[in-house]
Amino acid sequence: MAYNPKYDDIIDRPHHVSRSHPRMPLSDRAFQFAPFAALSGYADTIRETQRLTERKIELDEGTIEMLNRRYRRLMDTLNSRPTVSITYFRPDERKEGGAYLTVTGVVRKLDPAARRIIMQDGTVIPTAEISAMEGEIFSDMDEW
Repeated sequence: MAYNPKYDDIIDRPHHVSRSHPRMPLSDRAFQFAPFAALSGYADTIRETQRLTERKIELDEGTIEMLNRRYRRLMDTLNSRPTVSITYFRPDERKEGGAYLTVTGVVRKLDPAARRIIMQDGTVIPTAEISAMEGEIFSDMDEW
């Protein structure tokens, strides 16, 4: 820095040390210069917008009839604790669309009143969202 004669009267004086206020530690002092997020939440909003969802596929009458037959078969064989793979649509909680999930496991309970299937692992599948059911118990059923 360039010399400035304006401060000649204080340049050689000792640094003031307060008797009533202790000196701030350097680690705390650094925080006053830390950057702050003026747009807090903006990055989260961008990530949410970039997250992809799928559109729900409308099933045709033939597929719906096939799923109904398989559901009835599932009801008839529930006591044998069948293992099935069920693909269903789970709507997204935050935006339009959702995701197709496939769960494979033992069916614990069918709840026709609530229109849902409960798997042994606790997964609850709404029957209205099912798009496919596969498993050994369906192998002898005719496909259209």
